[in-house]
Amino acid sequence: MPGLDAIDPNTTDRGTALLERAAREVEQWMQQWKGWSSLPPALAQAGQYGVLGGGKRLRPALVLGAAEACGGNRAESMPAAAAMELVHCFSLVHDDLPALDDDQLRRGRPTLHVHAGEAMAILAGDLLLTQAFQILACGSWPSDVAVDLIRMLSDDTVEMVAGQVYDTLGGLPENLSPIEQLRLTQRCKTGALIRCAVSMGARVANAPPEQTNALHRYGDAIGLMFQVVDDLLDVTQSAEHIGKAVGKDAAMGRLTWPGLLGQDGSIAQIELLHAQAVEALKPLGPNGAHLKDLAGTLAVRTR
Repeated sequence: MPGLDAIDPNTTDRGTALLERAAREVEQWMQQWKGWSSLPPALAQAGQYGVLGGGKRLRPALVLGAAEACGGNRAESMPAAAAMELVHCFSLVHDDLPALDDDQLRRGRPTLHVHAGEAMAILAGDLLLTQAFQILACGSWPSDVAVDLIRMLSDDTVEMVAGQVYDTLGGLPENLSPIEQLRLTQRCKTGALIRCAVSMGARVANAPPEQTNALHRYGDAIGLMFQVVDDLLDVTQSAEHIGKAVGKDAAMGRLTWPGLLGQDGSIAQIELLHAQAVEALKPLGPNGAHLKDLAGTLAVRTR
């Protein structure tokens, strides 16, 4: 199995370019979305603060990339990408609240509850979650596609919330080893929406089962890999560099990959999951090349 140092820098450059393009496009779509105009100004401003102006935009990039890999149209996939990002941003707004992680910094600026007050942050999070399904329900897809997209996103949002409970409040199955508990938590908390993103892209493109299954395996691998990298960055990078607080998980006694396996063991996990992601894309042939590039970028990212 090749190590991370074997990943071609051209691959990571292409993957970074894919993320940057998706970020620009989804940002523009969400800025122009008419759903903001009917809201009380303070609520609209809080919602926009929570969703605009920063972030990797990984999940919408995966929606768009998966759709294109299956022969879909990028513009037609954009509402699904925006809906996915709204759910992700809702989760960040609520996760940052004092009752949960009580974070002061997100994406290099004050978290929403610091910026606009706790009550408004709660309500803005409620708004972003609901708007996501509003967008899917009002899309131009056939009704069966819209229903499937709503079902996918709602199912995986429930799984994501379950993962947040495992992570913050406990309740993990006691018969699992610490590694198994960590894997379950992170496959729910982080992995669910990443798997959902590629599955939604495949559905928008009306992908056949072979492609859909391949993308599910790819999403499962990079979803867990993304969180292993996050855990590693939490102990190797500064808050100023990554734009959010660091070291809190270990201080609160939460399970992390470096805490269980050390830094070298965590790197080995990243290498394994990256290899699994690349292998999963083989049924897509050349059409999966941009998703392979994205996997390489995520494996070696530093923020």
